[in-house]
Amino acid sequence: MAAPKQMLIYVPPHPLVKHWLYVMRQKDTPSAIFRSAAAELGRILIYEAVRDWLPTVDLQVQTPVGLADATVVDPMQPIKVVPILRAGLLLLEQAATLLPVTQTYHVGYVRSDETLEATCYLNKLPPSFAKEDRILVADCLLATGGTLSQVLDDLVSRGADPGMIRVVSVLCAPPALKVLGEKYPGLTIYTAMIDAELDARGYIIPGLGDAGDRGFGTDH
Repeated sequence: MAAPKQMLIYVPPHPLVKHWLYVMRQKDTPSAIFRSAAAELGRILIYEAVRDWLPTVDLQVQTPVGLADATVVDPMQPIKVVPILRAGLLLLEQAATLLPVTQTYHVGYVRSDETLEATCYLNKLPPSFAKEDRILVADCLLATGGTLSQVLDDLVSRGADPGMIRVVSVLCAPPALKVLGEKYPGLTIYTAMIDAELDARGYIIPGLGDAGDRGFGTDH
């Protein structure tokens, strides 16, 4: 009998992950530096997420002095990238250096301060996905899991396979991981840290505050 699927969570043990997370946590970090740190951290998390996941093609290449075997990322199988606005954009600012072939579909959600429920205000997903499509979702903070859960519902309703979806996120909290693990056991998440809890406002504690406001220099 096959082993039951379960959600996988990876926290890369890289010193630069810890370094850039420290910069993002620091309450006095200026917006421009916060945004740069998020981009650096996103680049590392994306690298880890795709290291054994990018589709490749074997071929040969003519060098100046001979013929060599080579492997390249398959240009016929672009990674479907789904940033959850606003903060998800911060993690993708250097993604082009790691993902040679992509298609990007933006979705935007805003969370109510009273109910903590997320409402969609932008949806640029395609009408359908193939089961074999590799989908990379960028969501800066997984607090309650409500926003990501809605996005995953939408992706799956359009044909996506949860086992072909990978998520990159700076911070996660146990309530989000519980919700997502129960609903999508085939999911894989790459994050810099799992923090302890949420406060009454639904903020991750100790967290880093509102990533969107801090990254884009706006007031909540």
